[in-house]
This record gives sequence, structure tokens and C-alpha cells, in this order.
Amino acid sequence: MTIALNACSLSEIARPSGGFAMLAVDQREAMRLMFAAAGMPQPIEDKVLTDFKVTAAKILSPYASAVLADRQYCFDQIVAGHILAPQSGLIAAADEFLPGNGIPVDAVRIDVSVDPATVRKAGARAMKLLVLWRSDEDPNDRLSMVSEFVARCRSAGLLSIIEPVVRPPRHGWNFDREEAVIAAAAELGHSGADLYKAEMPLGGKGAEPDLYNACRRLNDHIAMPWVILSSGVPADLFGRSVRIAMSAGASGFLAGRAVWASVVGAGDVPTMLRDVAVPRLRRLGEIVDEAIAKR
Repeated sequence: MTIALNACSLSEIARPSGGFAMLAVDQREAMRLMFAAAGMPQPIEDKVLTDFKVTAAKILSPYASAVLADRQYCFDQIVAGHILAPQSGLIAAADEFLPGNGIPVDAVRIDVSVDPATVRKAGARAMKLLVLWRSDEDPNDRLSMVSEFVARCRSAGLLSIIEPVVRPPRHGWNFDREEAVIAAAAELGHSGADLYKAEMPLGGKGAEPDLYNACRRLNDHIAMPWVILSSGVPADLFGRSVRIAMSAGASGFLAGRAVWASVVGAGDVPTMLRDVAVPRLRRLGEIVDEAIAKR
């Protein structure tokens, strides 16, 4: 007899305050490039990525409300090793990255090898889908993919997290990133997903009033709770970005690079994670709680 599982709730990937302080270790070929840029001997073996991801998840999960992991390099290892702290929810990346045009992620589709029922039984509380947004590609294709993804999540009682990331059009040079971020939110912010993972307007740079107003525009187009990612935001500005975004309506963050990027390629990764990444993540969690308390 099959026993139906209750649907997961957002509280299972949130802090006690209700805000989100989530860690991403699902980077794939982009992480391999980071190791190469750090001067490690090439080719960068898969084991290098797996070891880093699992170590980061183990050391940082006590300070993260959830950890996002990928099937290719670390999800199974994290589950098998009981790596995550009890208070940290597990999120499965359910996107397949397709390389092309000289970049590691030129297109994305649902990774059907990530079975919702299987990852739920493994302890996952949510799945995440990257959605590349280009102005000259059919919005119906994106909306259809998101709809299918949300349905797959709901079939196993999992939360659905979408991550729209804007790219220049494939044809022509007319690209305004900030307007594209808003257009992506207008298109996908009412798609029925449980959580929206957004790019930080202006890359987190500039005057606070400008950042606040840009985040308010973003908030006006998103019907579900939303968080910011850290790619493209300097690590020393990410805490400010979280605070400003939350004052404008965001509910926290789901980030990787702002927490652990400076540790990539270190000689003693565990020590550097404890000395550098843990204080960063702990402080980011405090910023989330402080922002929630002001509401």
C-alpha cells in the first residue's frame, strides 16, 4: 500500500523567524571554472567538486535554513552521509544545464532523472528549477516548463522554487538587464510556484534608495514569497542587498557564491569554511531575522 505524504510547507526551509537563509551548492560547470580560475591543476576532477560541496554542506548547514544540492555531484552523497544539520531542509536541483555558444549554461530543461517521489523519500522538502529568460524566446515555452515543474513538485508534496535568470537576446544587441529582470518577474511571478528566487537589481551596487526602489518594482510583480540570489553581487555588498531587498518585500536569500566563493581553491577548505564562510552565513541569517522582526 502506498502511503501519501503530506505537502511540505515553507516553514520547513525557513528559519524560526519565518525568513529564508538558504545555502546553494548546486553550481556545476560554473564551479569547475571557479576552481580552474583559482589555479588548481586541470582538468578539475568531479571528485574535487563533490568533496567541496559535501564539506561545505556539512560545515555550513547548521547556519542555513536549507541547502540546495545537485544530483550530478552531491545530492546522493549528502543524503547517504546524513550531512545536513537537523534544522536545515534539503532542496534538490531539478534542472538540466545545456552548454552551448562557449558557456556552460546556454539553455535549461527539467531534469527528468530527478524523480520527485524519490527525492522526497530521500528527505528533500523542495525542488528548484533555473529558468533562463530571453526577450526573443517564446514566453509560452518558459511558462509551460514552469507549469510542468510545479506539477511535478506537487505530485510528491514538494515545494517548488523557480529561479528566473535573464540573458541577452540571441539576436540583436538591445539588452537592458534591469528591465529584463522586471519583465521576467512580470511573466513568471504569477506562475504558481511556491518561491521565486530573483536576481538582485543593480547587482547590489549603488545608492540605497535606488536599490530599494528597484526591489519594490520587482516585488510588485511577484505574487509568491521571493528571495534573492548572490551571483553577480560582490560578497561584501550581499548583506546590504539582503537587508534592502527584505525592506522592499523579499523574504530572505538563497545564495552560494557570497558565502563560500573565496574559499574555492584554498589549501585547507574545512578551516577556511569555518573561519570565513560560517561568520558570513551566520551574519546573513541575523540580517534576515532582524528584517523579519521589523515587519
